[in-house]
Amino acid sequence: MILRRIAICAGALASLATTPSQAQDEQAQRPNFLLIVFEDMSPHIGAYGDPVAQTPVLDAFAGDSVLYEAAFTTAGVCAPSRAALAMGVPQESIGAQQMRVASGVALEDGSRLPYAAVPPPYIKAYPELLRRAGYYTSNNGKTDYQLAMSHTGGPFTIWDDSDAPHPWRGRAAGQPFFAMVNIMETHESWTFPPDLAPDAHPMAARLGAQLREALTGRPQIHDPADVVVPPYLPDTRLVRAELAQMLDNIYYYEQTVARLLAELEEDGLADNTIVIVTTDHGDGIPRAKRSLYDSGLHVPLMVRWPDGHGAGTRDGQLVSFVDIAPTILQLAGEEVPQWLAGRTFLGSETGPERGYIYAAMDRHDEQRDFARAVRDDRWKYIRNYEPQRPFFRHLGFRDMQRSMQELWRLHEAGELPPRIEQYFTAPRPEEELYDTWADPDEMANLAQDPRYVRELERMRDALARHQQRFDDQSVGGELAMVKRMWPQLEQPVTQAPEIVQGEAGLVRLASPTPGASIGYRVDGGAWKVYVDPVALAAGQMFEAKAVRYGFAESAITQVIGQ
Repeated sequence: MILRRIAICAGALASLATTPSQAQDEQAQRPNFLLIVFEDMSPHIGAYGDPVAQTPVLDAFAGDSVLYEAAFTTAGVCAPSRAALAMGVPQESIGAQQMRVASGVALEDGSRLPYAAVPPPYIKAYPELLRRAGYYTSNNGKTDYQLAMSHTGGPFTIWDDSDAPHPWRGRAAGQPFFAMVNIMETHESWTFPPDLAPDAHPMAARLGAQLREALTGRPQIHDPADVVVPPYLPDTRLVRAELAQMLDNIYYYEQTVARLLAELEEDGLADNTIVIVTTDHGDGIPRAKRSLYDSGLHVPLMVRWPDGHGAGTRDGQLVSFVDIAPTILQLAGEEVPQWLAGRTFLGSETGPERGYIYAAMDRHDEQRDFARAVRDDRWKYIRNYEPQRPFFRHLGFRDMQRSMQELWRLHEAGELPPRIEQYFTAPRPEEELYDTWADPDEMANLAQDPRYVRELERMRDALARHQQRFDDQSVGGELAMVKRMWPQLEQPVTQAPEIVQGEAGLVRLASPTPGASIGYRVDGGAWKVYVDPVALAAGQMFEAKAVRYGFAESAITQVIGQ
């Protein structure tokens, strides 16, 4: 297994990076990166051919960009997808595949234990690798990578600022930056009924109140009569209203993109910043979000080059979310670690085009599942390892949606057509095969059709090869996985770093915990990621701490400069 074979020690990781001073000297050659990630949004953009969506900002951006027509996430739900995006490997290979680890694994006594995924020690989030190379890295609060026991937080070494008030204005003068900006207002919760009772679902009720406030005085842009209702949803008044509101949210909050682009111009950074716009997965509607169908995996992806290269063109190559990490590292001039699962898909040194993309579906909150998918440019194969569970089951958060409520109402009344009712029945098929050219909504399962046995076998083989390459941590169950990562079901603790003061005031750090990342600060300043020895003046207070991903942080050690 590749993830078993390759091990990179802390010293080798440090060698991947230049020092911050070198990075600043090379600013003219080192591009900035602005990665804008909408939530819960399929390609509802006019430039992608959506016949209803009004998206003037994103359409204009597409005209200045390369538009990727076949980009896919690795999961149809946010935290696992974001884990793969940040780490550059399939989420199921590092224990980050359940939605969410903060919801907790079910224990034998029926209680739940929140945990954090523990990747192999040599795997680092690519923003941390950029930070080691001298980049300023920032995020605006969405750090849901499954590496901590909460929806936010995580290893402190990944970001200079994980809740940045502005994407790049906190950096040092001349420092290159990588900034991730998450646009949260397109999330499924922003289509929940604004009058939800607080006891319906506490988080949903709070989000509904935010929506009600946001809707005040806001004109409706999309007429519910004009929306396209997908064949996996019932065509009712409430469903149409929800879909229209979803499109309205995109229309109003694409303005964030316009603002950020304007600020790049104002700050004189547009000529050296690569801007990438995508989403964390597909639509936040039933049978899209939390699924392995294209409605949950296919996402927009547009890349604007500073020099206008490829502006207005379209690219049909298959792109997976795991391709973003090696691509950005390559463009930044950094060595691409061999353990990364993806390929460089743009720039001057692209890798061979991929033949397949892969995706995983596991537990969603309180409901277990285990399914895997593979897709080429035409065929989609899904393997359901727990077919005894119907696709639609009661899920507290999703049940707040008007569309889901309509599905339950019509199901209980026996009024759903067979094409939709199938999602409530069990067992569901162990195998699914779809011709996405003839059936883009993936409604007609061809797995039992003898005419397509060759395609079925080829896709089975492709999935098997992927599973041989990466250890799937869902095999054997979630509890067994957590016991491997957390012996005795207790979070491991990172050992405190060792501090050695040498000649000329140089301070060297090391952690006894394999794979730990080390941070330091001087006189109570901001935490920095440790790469090379640090010069410390006499009397200065030097503090250091370490964290291995998924472990608890170490205690802080400190010395006074001599």
